[in-house]
Amino acid sequence: MTHVPAVAQAATPSEAATRPAPTHAVMQLRRTHHWTGWAYLAPGILVFGFTVAAPLVYALWVSFYSWDGVTHATWVGLHNYVTVFTDASIGKAAIQTLILFVFYTGLPIVFGTVYAAVIARYRIALGAMWRTILFLPQVLSVVVIGVVWQWLLQMNGPINNVLRSIGLGSLARPWLGDFTLALPAEGIIGTWILTGLCMVLLLAGAQLIDPQLYDAANIDGAGPIKQFLNVTVPGLRNVIIVCVVLTAAMCVNNFAIVWVTTHGGPGTQTEVISTALYRRAFIFSDLGTASALAVVVFAIMAIVAGLTSRRSESEQ
Repeated sequence: MTHVPAVAQAATPSEAATRPAPTHAVMQLRRTHHWTGWAYLAPGILVFGFTVAAPLVYALWVSFYSWDGVTHATWVGLHNYVTVFTDASIGKAAIQTLILFVFYTGLPIVFGTVYAAVIARYRIALGAMWRTILFLPQVLSVVVIGVVWQWLLQMNGPINNVLRSIGLGSLARPWLGDFTLALPAEGIIGTWILTGLCMVLLLAGAQLIDPQLYDAANIDGAGPIKQFLNVTVPGLRNVIIVCVVLTAAMCVNNFAIVWVTTHGGPGTQTEVISTALYRRAFIFSDLGTASALAVVVFAIMAIVAGLTSRRSESEQ
């Protein structure tokens, strides 16, 4: 005869009423565990408060004043925010930042996805070395990267010398000083910096895709391109969203590389949000408008991150 285990039943109201209340020692232990958890969290909360929350609140407060950082601040209400949305120079910087999104976000994710798919699916000679080379920009100083690229792209730099040596000297030009090509040149630098990061993140995701999906696609007659589009890309959807958020944040926070290479020039052809903010705050001494611009950028990035995160969670 098969023994059927008894199923635990919920306590009736009468049983719950007669159950003994937790002792003082038990309650004291629970309180101790509660405060122990907060004690572990306290250092992180303090660091976040001093380095993120407090400066953000202070920037929000300054954004309602006209202030040069030295003299008495004057209350101007929403005037600084109106300036942010109507000033032509800030508008141009915003448009050029959006253009750089193609180079900082679109191209690195495309290249990184292709590299990750190839490395994850096929054996490549010296694969570890190629991964290291592609990831190298992430461990180099941004200032060093800017100086090196400035040297590579100057009129007598290696790139122009190569063009001259193969008979294309008519194409040689000071790339970062050209009014038409300076912004795309800045974008190419961003693509080079971020492709390795996207490749590493996407490679980690690609290695988690079930190999049986590729086997099934192969049985159905799907070639490498169809397998990439129908298996690899959908399997990397959540990782791609993470890459979008990270690279978009780096695109907005690309002050160092732009300032080292072009200072926003020639003219204002490579002026972006980060350099426009710097000029307003430290060159024009308009801390109110600079703070308002910083608050607007922070709000936009927070909304983008929140929407992408919600979409990622809804698709899981």
